[in-house]
Amino acid sequence: MLHRPELHGTLGAVSASHWLASATGMAMLDRGGNAFDAAVAAALVCQVVEPHLNGPAGDVPIMVYEAATGTTRVICGQGPMPAAATPAAFHALGLDTVPGSGLLAAPVPGAFGAWMRLLRDHGRLRVEDVLEPAIGYADGGYPLLPKAAAMIEVMAPLFRDEWAESGRTFLPGGRVPAAGTRMRNPALAGVYRRILAEARAAAPDREGQADAAARAFYEGFVAEAIDRFTATEQIDCTGRHHRGLLTGADLAAWRAGSEPTVSYDYRGHQVHKPGPWSQGPVFLQQLALLEGFDLGAMERGGTEHLHTVVEAAKLAFADREAWYGDPEHADVPLRELLDPAYAADRRALIGPRASGELRPGSPGGREPWIPPVRDVTPVPGRPDWLTQLGDGIPTVLLRTAAKGDTTCVSATDRDGNMVVATPSGGWLKSSPVVPGLGFPLGTRGQMAWLQEGHNNTLAPGKRPRTTLSPSLLLRDGRPRLAFGTPGGDQQDQWTLSFLVHHLDFGLGPQEAVEAPAFHTDHVPTSFTPRTARPLTLALEDSFPGETLAGLRERGHELRLVAPYSLGKVCVTGIDADGGVLAAASPRGGQAYAVVR
Repeated sequence: MLHRPELHGTLGAVSASHWLASATGMAMLDRGGNAFDAAVAAALVCQVVEPHLNGPAGDVPIMVYEAATGTTRVICGQGPMPAAATPAAFHALGLDTVPGSGLLAAPVPGAFGAWMRLLRDHGRLRVEDVLEPAIGYADGGYPLLPKAAAMIEVMAPLFRDEWAESGRTFLPGGRVPAAGTRMRNPALAGVYRRILAEARAAAPDREGQADAAARAFYEGFVAEAIDRFTATEQIDCTGRHHRGLLTGADLAAWRAGSEPTVSYDYRGHQVHKPGPWSQGPVFLQQLALLEGFDLGAMERGGTEHLHTVVEAAKLAFADREAWYGDPEHADVPLRELLDPAYAADRRALIGPRASGELRPGSPGGREPWIPPVRDVTPVPGRPDWLTQLGDGIPTVLLRTAAKGDTTCVSATDRDGNMVVATPSGGWLKSSPVVPGLGFPLGTRGQMAWLQEGHNNTLAPGKRPRTTLSPSLLLRDGRPRLAFGTPGGDQQDQWTLSFLVHHLDFGLGPQEAVEAPAFHTDHVPTSFTPRTARPLTLALEDSFPGETLAGLRERGHELRLVAPYSLGKVCVTGIDADGGVLAAASPRGGQAYAVVR
């Protein structure tokens, strides 16, 4: 029995990780906008109403299918590391890893520029149309989500004693806000109003205004405020105060780019992902491994099904750790990693027992290398907020069943345009709010290594390999589905399960979204402090008892979590009748889909 219906319509569909974002996207379609306008407006609202998961200075890959040209592209909103960011600079500070909090981990903010690029190149509406709802929620208020309230409560001592601007932004009246409180962010509303005013003054057309909005952010008053702030010392998870490396010159030198996707044919469908500067290809590597199994003949939700998918994930993610990085700065053997012969060799490693080894492959005969993960032992007596800072993901440790981050926006219109993105970074937990701007910087630099010789070794102007990974599904070159989920390292496990349930087991999109979820914690996380539990398999406590017993017999160490607690998959697409469809996970009661 479905918790929510699968939605179908004729005008357009929006599915996002917050109901206000979904409603905002549909409002853009009602105004005559297309799917791209809907996604921009929805994402800008997410930056306001989900400040614990993303912000204007965060990161985003945007997957785009444009019906008029039949082309699929990805707009890269992952900013590079600053010109001063070198391993030597961190070693000089006595650091052997990039901190997961504070100013040192900040790359160039990519999210705002990427959304303006999408609007300029593919939208129909004006900058003011897509900014208006975000300004309204920042100025007039929005209901504070329970997880945001819990995070603010834990971080309140830090906000009061160290990160003063974060306190002014998230502790109204100096008090911790309760869940459901109407929160406002007048500073952010003022930033958007000023950007809008400068855009209007610069040009009369959408394209010119979008470029002017980006200039105001990357060369104007926003960049100036960031430049001033990163020159100050702020406390981070080391317990010490450090200045940032990011400067206004770094922002001025960057603009969001558009590039080809990476794709793989699976069961007669073309699956498109961002490149290896994201973790996107790991999704395709899993498909290449699973293609050699008749998953549809297995019992859905049974031991064989879960064991096969999990063991394939372990192999694919091990390759992610060994080989992925910014392809503009590193020789990533992507062709070899997706080669059928390579997949066949790797597939032979999947046996009847759960593997506890991290086993990257040797594509093209190259020798894999993964830098050693430093053992992090909790320090007794540390204040709770400092312990929280030491974990680079935007969740409150020990208070959630699943570590998740990020937001998701998917939109499809009646013309067949599809877009999906997973905005993240710049969340309130890990970096102080920039004075006068109402939002913090990102900390994506924590995902880069400081050890030399790896494809993901930190370097100036290089993108740290991110976890963000939305997906587009086509068939015979025609649009089918645009989908994604929040969830850090788990994104390409939860969405893979969705696709397997849809393509291999024949479930409809909403049924596939609601199917019981699971993931392995086998590979070290991408976030500080890069923890791993090699044999652990996390499952929602809704699988049959015989499945659990069978998995234990195969050597999996099970971690049962609450039903409907893993992931928030959001989907839009084109249905069999040529109309639009949408699905949204009921998990967390937060993601919603809307169609017209």
